[in-house]
Amino acid sequence: MDREPARSTASSRMNSNGGSKSRPRTASTGKAANNGAGPYLIVSFLFVAMFLGLIAYLVYFNVVRKEEFLNSSYNTRQNNYAERVIRGTIYSADGQELAKTTTDENGDEVRTYPFGSLFAQVVGYTGKGNSGLESSYNYMLMESHTSKLKQVKNEFSDAKNPGDSLHTTLNTTLQQAAADALDGYRGAVVVLEAKTGRVLANVSNPVFNPNTIDEDWEALNADDESGVFLNRGLQGRYPPGSTFKIVTSLAYLRQNGTLDGFSFDCDGELTAGNYTIHCSGGEVHGPEDFAGAFAHSCNSAFAQIGLGLDKDAFRSLADSLYLNSRLDLELPTSKSSFDLDSTTADALVMQTSIGQGDTLVTPMEMALIASAVANDGEMIKPRYVDNIVSAGGQAVKTFYKESLGTVMSESEANTLTELMKGVVQSGTAVSLSDLPYNIAGKTGTAEHGSDGETPHSWFVGFSNADDPDIVIAVVAENGGYSSEVAVPIARQVIEAYYAQQ
Repeated sequence: MDREPARSTASSRMNSNGGSKSRPRTASTGKAANNGAGPYLIVSFLFVAMFLGLIAYLVYFNVVRKEEFLNSSYNTRQNNYAERVIRGTIYSADGQELAKTTTDENGDEVRTYPFGSLFAQVVGYTGKGNSGLESSYNYMLMESHTSKLKQVKNEFSDAKNPGDSLHTTLNTTLQQAAADALDGYRGAVVVLEAKTGRVLANVSNPVFNPNTIDEDWEALNADDESGVFLNRGLQGRYPPGSTFKIVTSLAYLRQNGTLDGFSFDCDGELTAGNYTIHCSGGEVHGPEDFAGAFAHSCNSAFAQIGLGLDKDAFRSLADSLYLNSRLDLELPTSKSSFDLDSTTADALVMQTSIGQGDTLVTPMEMALIASAVANDGEMIKPRYVDNIVSAGGQAVKTFYKESLGTVMSESEANTLTELMKGVVQSGTAVSLSDLPYNIAGKTGTAEHGSDGETPHSWFVGFSNADDPDIVIAVVAENGGYSSEVAVPIARQVIEAYYAQQ
């Protein structure tokens, strides 16, 4: 007996009364229903996506970039703050007032700078716009976190609330010592606390007086050559000269694993192809191991070292040291630059290896590299502010040490430290060897511009090499030999640091 196919039973079901009820197939009807709802679903998804995008946009600008836009001089909301808040005071790390708001005989608020031009580029000015820390922390200085009771009282008495204060890392004694030492030269001195990255001093020459910025504005801007508003420590770009041999040495060490076995017999110059590198002043160093070549800053030896390096690895190392990245600090910075690849001609490789060629650095960049050596390979981000404090003395925001990452191994850092100690003990910075501070450093005499122009004078290094205290970078534009200018400047600053301990 044949059975009815199973599919025939799917078209009918017994109802509760024992009868059958037919259900027509609805596949085609369901498809039509979905087609009708499709456009509405698409529009709904679009509206949801737009809504989420708007939320993300608002979060980005109100959280991620809040301070940038609030600090912008184009932000009209700042006028509202100025009507209700007295701009906060900027203090040094040793408690001195660097910028404060006073009242003149007419009852008008006046921003004054007790140290005059000493902190000109770093603290900045107000009036003709803002610059320096006055600009970077403009919004914070115009906020008031004084007690609610006092705010209500001031509101009823039509008085302004006191703004929050900025407590910087800057040391007035060290800043003055650096300014005195650099006096007479264009250039910069940067001093960092080695273990924390706190900027203790940031001097730039030439300077201006922020107290008379309105009166002097036209004259200052008429002098295109001075670059008076430029913070040379962060924005000045210079060929690093032989201070860059720290980087070249690290590249060699990383490629070969050791400095042992290196030897070079210097006769005062090295020729590759049609290009010749000369040692400074035509000096002939004779037989040198690596430590000797570094201590005596032998250009010929380091040109030879450069020719043997893997160019792509050299470039990768430079990138890891932030030589092709802009440092994201509280103040505007210029980007250092290093341009070398597998196609670079030997002549440029030789120049680059001794800190010439197309390489340009800021003093802060070289201080950062030296600080990585001092900190067993860890690069610590420089900072200018310790905390923001309300008028009542309550901490509003505190800033802490921030690492930029490990850029070299502890072993590599220790090897570079020994090389830099040799520069002071028996090399080009031997005039520092009588100081009891165990200094490690590297000098540099950097050629620039046209032939015959006096070179820039450099020194970078750190004190108390086995347990570093401070890192220093000095550049004196057109200063000549580093041992004659930059090294004595560094000496004065280092002595001033320990004199106050």
